[in-house]
Amino acid sequence: MSQNIKNLAPLPSIGTQATLSRTITEDDILLFALVSGDHNPIHLDHDYAERSLFGKRIAHGFLIGSLISAVLGNDMPGPGSIYLGQTLKFLAPIHIGDTVTVTVKVVAIREDKRIITLHTDCTNQHGTLVLSGEATVKYTKELEVA
Repeated sequence: MSQNIKNLAPLPSIGTQATLSRTITEDDILLFALVSGDHNPIHLDHDYAERSLFGKRIAHGFLIGSLISAVLGNDMPGPGSIYLGQTLKFLAPIHIGDTVTVTVKVVAIREDKRIITLHTDCTNQHGTLVLSGEATVKYTKELEVA
């Protein structure tokens, strides 16, 4: 059954943005390791991490990247978003206790396919850019019929 465009929610405008902030905890790292299967000692072993170039444990890069998914699925564009792709550049480590702020901003729209391109940045509490990339989503939210 084909969807009628009139039944779909309007696309966001170029320049529209949303943010999310989260402080990374020990539990976040342990749970992400459990769910992902990534047990790299740089994330989990204090002694190992202390001898690394970071000097202490760091959060999984994809844990931070998953916060982008949370913004896309919940806020911008929100429910009805289907992830098509994501580029990520990991620029600085995130440690336990750091607060990450994710900002997503609509930079392009392909109206005929309902595809939205968003710039995605993550900064820490000091304003340091720790992750940057670009997401592509298809927006399929249907309007509620009264």
